[in-house]
Amino acid sequence: MTAPVLAIDGVSFAYRGQPVLEDVSLSVEPGDTLAILGPNGSGKTTLLKVILGLLAPDRGSIRVFGEPPARAHGRVGYVPQRFVFDLDFPIRVLDVALMGRLASRGLFHRFDAEDRACALAALERVEMKALAERPIGTLSGGQIQRVLIARALALEPGLLLLDEPTASLDERIGRSVWDLLDELSRDMAIICVSHDIGAISRHVRSVACLNVRLFTHPSRQLTAEMLEATYGCPVELLAHGHPHRVFPPHEGEGGG
Repeated sequence: MTAPVLAIDGVSFAYRGQPVLEDVSLSVEPGDTLAILGPNGSGKTTLLKVILGLLAPDRGSIRVFGEPPARAHGRVGYVPQRFVFDLDFPIRVLDVALMGRLASRGLFHRFDAEDRACALAALERVEMKALAERPIGTLSGGQIQRVLIARALALEPGLLLLDEPTASLDERIGRSVWDLLDELSRDMAIICVSHDIGAISRHVRSVACLNVRLFTHPSRQLTAEMLEATYGCPVELLAHGHPHRVFPPHEGEGGG
């Protein structure tokens, strides 16, 4: 039997006494594509940081490829929600992709031919190799997002984590990013935090709804009941092409 890529058992985490994660358990198998859905402040980014070993849980256990997160970071790629840099800073697309190699090589590692080959292969995979020598600040938002994914892929991960990868992109560019993730899922497990319900219903294999506590669903089908349990208020789903969520007036709001 194949061991899970990720095994989380009863994990809790609090920030300044405020619970952020409570009794979270989750198993991700090789080849899984999991979407994590939830309102702002529900603990989604915190959960990714726990998986990465950037935060230590107060209770519970977590294993990534059978090891503690700190020992598995060289096998986990990460695309953050925001990547802030000076657009005038003279750094090339290839240099950004090469940064992904530092997770397994160490901060003061000098890049060699193998690193360059891995970075170029990652750029090719996201269709950005032709722009390898281009300054990163000259790229569009969608192109920069692909380069950030290439940076994570340069590590040659078995697990890829993405935090709202299409949040700042228009629908057409966002759709191309989801298509790319479909292709990548053939070779690695993927966990993606997203509010894009339409994309989730088309592209992922399973869904987990998080609002301090985690509610897992073994399929990508989303229902109003799932969303209501997660968001804590009435939710209706409308479908014309793809689902949209609607929050009807409820206690604590004046309507509208």
